[in-house]
Amino acid sequence: MKIQERTGAGAGRSAAPAQPSVGDRLPTPPRERKPALAALAVLLILVGALGATMLVLQAGDRVEVVKVTEEIPAGGSVTDDNVTSVMVAEDESIHYVKWSLLDDLKKLKAVNTIPAGAVAVGEMFGEEAGPAQGKATVGLSLKAGQYPTGLKVGDVVAAYRVGATSGSSSDSDDADANGGSSAAGGSSVIVDQATISSVPGDKGEDLVGSTNFTITVTVDTDEAAPLAQAASNGEVAIVRVPGSN
Repeated sequence: MKIQERTGAGAGRSAAPAQPSVGDRLPTPPRERKPALAALAVLLILVGALGATMLVLQAGDRVEVVKVTEEIPAGGSVTDDNVTSVMVAEDESIHYVKWSLLDDLKKLKAVNTIPAGAVAVGEMFGEEAGPAQGKATVGLSLKAGQYPTGLKVGDVVAAYRVGATSGSSSDSDDADANGGSSAAGGSSVIVDQATISSVPGDKGEDLVGSTNFTITVTVDTDEAAPLAQAASNGEVAIVRVPGSN
């Protein structure tokens, strides 16, 4: 009886599945290699490195150019006092004026008003700059005593009509016929603000033998006619007013 029980117990134990040992591991499938993804990753790394290199090289490729430090009016010129040099990244699509060309730039005129802080480009200047919209230029031939010394391009002046000192009737009649003032010693404002756009010597002309001081001023269009009329009679005197460079 006992023998049968032991036999049955042994048979039951032999029927149970054998447990794997602790050190055994189930086999894993081999990893699938993806050479295309690896090549793409390498390519992206190379492209990033190349882009960073180009940025560094571009940042280092800089040129010295002209920067405006004081406003230059239309028709005005560059001087040593209203510009400075700055370094910028070179760009062939932008026509920067290089600092080495400053002397040549001084011979040109501003096509329009150039604000302070602007970096000069070639399109801002020309050989002869016309007046801006609503403006006109008038030439004045002045004698000693009719203008202050030291005038330069960009200065702001006021123009006054000065009467003749002669009080003869014939002179008065001539003055009235020509639109001049018949009041002896009288004066009135013709233009309260005019900008000087040209002075003797700024174009390199020879001033030897010159008796009059000839300048060109830019005024509003409606002020041009009375100023030109007074100038033709020699009855204009100018004074420098606030706003000059």
